[in-house]
Amino acid sequence: MKTDYDVIVAGGGMAGLITASAIGYYSKKGAKVLVIDRNPPEEAGKKTNNGWTCGDATSLNSLRFLENNIGIKYESPELEHPVKGVLVYSPDHKTKVRFEGEGYILNRKLLPQRQVRDAKSFGVEFWFNTSAERLTAENGYITGVTGRKEDGTAFRVTSKMVVDATGSSSVLRKFLPIESKIEKDLDMDDIEATGRYILDFDQGIPDETYFTPDYCLIHLDQYIAPAGYAWVFPKGKTRVNIGLGVSKSGLARRNKKFKLNDNLQSLIDKYVKDNTAIKNPRQSAGPAFDGNSKGNWQVPVRRHNDCMVANGFAVVGDAAWLPRPLDAGGIGPSMYASVILGKVVVRALEANDLSEQGLWGYNVEYMTTHGYQMASFEVLRRYLQTLTNEQINYGMKHFLSEEDVRAISERRHPDFNRVQMMNPLLLMRALSEYDLAKGLRYTAKKSQTLVEHNLAYPTSPGGFADWKKVLLREIDETTEKFKPIEVAG
Repeated sequence: MKTDYDVIVAGGGMAGLITASAIGYYSKKGAKVLVIDRNPPEEAGKKTNNGWTCGDATSLNSLRFLENNIGIKYESPELEHPVKGVLVYSPDHKTKVRFEGEGYILNRKLLPQRQVRDAKSFGVEFWFNTSAERLTAENGYITGVTGRKEDGTAFRVTSKMVVDATGSSSVLRKFLPIESKIEKDLDMDDIEATGRYILDFDQGIPDETYFTPDYCLIHLDQYIAPAGYAWVFPKGKTRVNIGLGVSKSGLARRNKKFKLNDNLQSLIDKYVKDNTAIKNPRQSAGPAFDGNSKGNWQVPVRRHNDCMVANGFAVVGDAAWLPRPLDAGGIGPSMYASVILGKVVVRALEANDLSEQGLWGYNVEYMTTHGYQMASFEVLRRYLQTLTNEQINYGMKHFLSEEDVRAISERRHPDFNRVQMMNPLLLMRALSEYDLAKGLRYTAKKSQTLVEHNLAYPTSPGGFADWKKVLLREIDETTEKFKPIEVAG
């Protein structure tokens, strides 16, 4: 059947733009690709009315993956500031763990302009100021989208397949009009409410646990960021991306426990005020920051969608729930997934097979390349949400070995071998926090089970039902075990 386009990419954010470029690259500009973006061209990639709201950090490994596979290498001004890694601090700021290696803080307002130019260089077309509202289908396949242009004019455009990159609350995924294995909705406890400022400041009291231009800092603190995380990411010597994320239920439990009525914004403002290294903070201004210095957004923090394809359809980016469950980092996973999806789509176009089977390689390659860790990170996140600040302080100080720290820095799961209680001194420490030690060991073993299970992801749709049945059994057991304790009224 003749169509208007080979591929329609709905959503012109990070994942949508890289996917479009990857399709153009692998097809040698042969595929006819359309990106539909609700934003005007000068605001490409804008996530919400608040701007290009994001933590802005990504790893050097992710950037190298992009360059090595589709030849795209970002430079200044889209790469705003280099960092040596990420440091995770205990609530008392006395213990730190290096998490991830070198990377960059991006300018998310300027980066999409570069990404649009990249996509156009690969032959991609754009419809800006246009919203994709619904998918069209015929004979069990997605055949295009309908929507509205800026002036309210309705449109219908056809394609051999549609890539949904419209974000975590995607209506395209939610109202997918064909049978599929794709999950359509998230549980509320799998969503973090996050917000941040981009601030210029004067140097306050020097304290590298609060700010350093060399490292991204993540603070684990159940009081300031209940069931979530807080961050201080340097964008220069006196500029910072600072914010935090909380779960709705975690914030409610925290407020009830301390008889408070805080919301996300009041917690962020307190976090900024309490940072002694930052003096006289003010929102960054100028062309690179205007309209983007303050914002909030919702981030999915569970494993990615267990299946990301259907007949003539795929999800990517936040629409596929790609952000890492532990720290909500979505840029790196989106880079990996978008490149892989672009390659698989071109292969399917060449084979004239845009079926679930023809696109299944996207599921397999993403899972075995990058996504296999995500379910185990989900388990670790759920466990951390049950701990008090005192337990986190104790565990990070006494139960993390050098091998555990190395594993964490390489984004592998620690074994917490210290809590096997072979050493008399460690036995005493473990007995004093027996539930903590037991929980850490359980988490490590469950994580390994899930990694092995995900690396055995089925190579065809036929094996998916049995694979998912086992996955859900493991996840459900953990969800029940790590159910947060409700605070008495």
